[in-house]
Amino acid sequence: MELFSGFNFLPTIQATLVEKGLFRPTEIQCRSLPLLLTGKSVVGVSETGSGKTLSYALPLLHLLKVLENNGQPVTADAQPRAAIIVPTRELGEQVSRVLKPFTHTTRLRVRTVLGGTTLEVAKRNISGPFEILVATPGRLVKLMNRRLINLSDVRSLIFDEADQMLDQGFLNDAMTIAEACRPDRQLGLFSATVSATMQELMAKLFSGAEIVRSEGSHRVVATLTTVNRNVIDGKRMPLLEKLLAEPVKGGTLIFTNTRDQCDTLAKLLKDKGHNCLIYRGEMDKVERRANLKSFREGKTGLLISTDLASRGLDVENVERVINYHLPQDINNYLHRVGRTARAGRQGVVVNLVTARDGALIANLENIKAGPRKKATPAKQNFKR
Repeated sequence: MELFSGFNFLPTIQATLVEKGLFRPTEIQCRSLPLLLTGKSVVGVSETGSGKTLSYALPLLHLLKVLENNGQPVTADAQPRAAIIVPTRELGEQVSRVLKPFTHTTRLRVRTVLGGTTLEVAKRNISGPFEILVATPGRLVKLMNRRLINLSDVRSLIFDEADQMLDQGFLNDAMTIAEACRPDRQLGLFSATVSATMQELMAKLFSGAEIVRSEGSHRVVATLTTVNRNVIDGKRMPLLEKLLAEPVKGGTLIFTNTRDQCDTLAKLLKDKGHNCLIYRGEMDKVERRANLKSFREGKTGLLISTDLASRGLDVENVERVINYHLPQDINNYLHRVGRTARAGRQGVVVNLVTARDGALIANLENIKAGPRKKATPAKQNFKR
């Protein structure tokens, strides 16, 4: 389908797409929407910023509303019909924001159960009847063990950014969640890259699923400009200061490899008069959310982070990514640079390259952007 209007979505969903200026589906949406609308399970692998959230959200919303329109509304407390599993609280909140305009018109209800919130907050969130649950796996399993939520009527189970759920307990949690759902539930698995954990999950749970890969998967997008700057004698800061002196219209996201590097760099920059914030693991969650909000709203133009910010987060105003320390893993690199040049927009990544980064740089030469379809209209600012 060349246009969303070609899909058999309910009028309320079509109206919201038009209101948001979303007319042409992306490649991953074109390929996954027809499958999901017919109830098939799908594994979708597509480059960052290609609209994976709407790939599963639109069919999910359509199918749930059709059930309600056919006289099968949700009436039981804490017994959703769809569950979206996300790796982090921030991504869960982002998914909820994407769903909100559509749930406003369809009158479907979304509730969240996310890490970093208290048990009492989680219990309040799932009180009463609702259709869609957005949850982090660990927190959801705890509620299941306490019999505070019932997944026996879940007909669609989606794992979003599954390759970020890398901890040892995730596979067990994923299987526990899936087994608690209806035996005939539809499954969805979406990610930009395929990690070893994701491959294992695919083998255990998605053996019968349709696998959909976009042409741009495992490549940087064509709208991304890459600049490599060689670091001489380990002196990164002079290069960084020159970069930060260059004017940019949007925000700059700087990546380090460790929490200590993140803190050290932030202190150095603040000492030099730069207004910056940090975003990493093992920090106060309230402060972390506030820092991301400030960066997202453009109040702070410089965010220093670890790979925590590299997966799934959609911040529209990121014009530039700087790899102060390059990662060793190519998948981590792809996720990092995917924070800019999203949804057809332009973006720049600047890599500070040392002699130790030779293998990664050589690998990047093999994943240069290939032919890419014409970008969707500029107002397509609602995807992630």
